[in-house]
Amino acid sequence: MSCVALYWDFENLHASLYEDVQGEGAYGGKPDNRFKVQEPLVDVQAVIDMALSFGTLAINRAYCNWQYFGRYRDVLLQNTVDLVQLFPPGGSSKNGADIRLCLDAMEDATRLPHIRTVVVVGGDSDFTPLAQKIKAAGLTLVGVAARKSTNRHWATSCHDFRYYETVCRKENP
Repeated sequence: MSCVALYWDFENLHASLYEDVQGEGAYGGKPDNRFKVQEPLVDVQAVIDMALSFGTLAINRAYCNWQYFGRYRDVLLQNTVDLVQLFPPGGSSKNGADIRLCLDAMEDATRLPHIRTVVVVGGDSDFTPLAQKIKAAGLTLVGVAARKSTNRHWATSCHDFRYYETVCRKENP
């Protein structure tokens, strides 16, 4: 069975789910909402189970400012997720997780030949150049993101794209 690398733009997915519950713009619109302890909304296990359907999980890395996401601690530890701490410069950071995730994914893809499938959890169009590089390296790319926050160009650039809601069986495929 082939090996899988799973990379999470964790706050991106959490923010999308938060806005599904609280309304459009509720997460990033008020600094109070983004910079406070977050209630768990992400079904971490469902995404990991989906990634495991492609092979053995060799890398499971999530990027976020973890000081606000401590309530995910148990499920992240149980699933041996490698937490990459990103402190935003100033009050906020645009694309910090995206850039780091892309750099790590390409480094891992080029130095670890046993990785055959790359799964990226995040809906930003910023991942489209990563898709081109992953495909050029001969690897399979799977994307996962919340339906409302998925950039269509990113979704179509993946070999396989799954909406988070379908992965978690919250809607029909």
